[in-house]
Amino acid sequence: MRFHYLQHVSFEDSAQIGEWAKERGYQVSVTKLYDDDKLPSVKDFDFLAIMGGPMNIYEYEKFPWLKAEKDFIACAIKSGVKVIGICLGGQLIADVLGGKVVRNKETEIGWFEVIKSQKTLGTSFEKIADKFTAFHWHGDMFELPQNAILLASSKACANQAFQYKNALALQFHIEYSKESIDAMLENCANELIDAPSIQSQEQILAASDNLTANKKMLYELLDTFLAERNI
Repeated sequence: MRFHYLQHVSFEDSAQIGEWAKERGYQVSVTKLYDDDKLPSVKDFDFLAIMGGPMNIYEYEKFPWLKAEKDFIACAIKSGVKVIGICLGGQLIADVLGGKVVRNKETEIGWFEVIKSQKTLGTSFEKIADKFTAFHWHGDMFELPQNAILLASSKACANQAFQYKNALALQFHIEYSKESIDAMLENCANELIDAPSIQSQEQILAASDNLTANKKMLYELLDTFLAERNI
């Protein structure tokens, strides 16, 4: 199995998805878009992950590689390889499938409960718990593309996950490690303002015990996603 991921900033790498791939013995490669790396051919990998980032998916002037990245993601989905997107990555998947990305009613940063949708039978979320706590760091939200299946929601964000055939989009971060959260706090701490769905740095760090359960859930989710036939 050949695993490839797209990285948008230096401080958001493949985290626990990369560790999962290495433990499974997969070949791992990366395109660092912020370094102007060249995108590979979709024939060069079997599984694609699109990571997060602080930019908006429509900031073409600031990040001109976004247009080429979107074309690449659309091509990967059309080719039939499995594609997962996290946060910004999930928003990019939604966009190329025709779903809008909009400003969420609240910025959501910290550890918050996610509630699984009722209609997940036959999807990658079929074995996921009905409720779980996940880490969040986003101000935007994807709307559902046509024929996509809503998989999860939270109190502050109606669309937390969806699946469309061979593409899986998550708004929350179960791929984060402690190092990932430390990096976000170091690089994006200015976003930790006083707001209903934004926790303080102290609250975020105090809840790091959730990382163990999130890693287990991530591994189960990825194994299920790769094993299932395209829905």
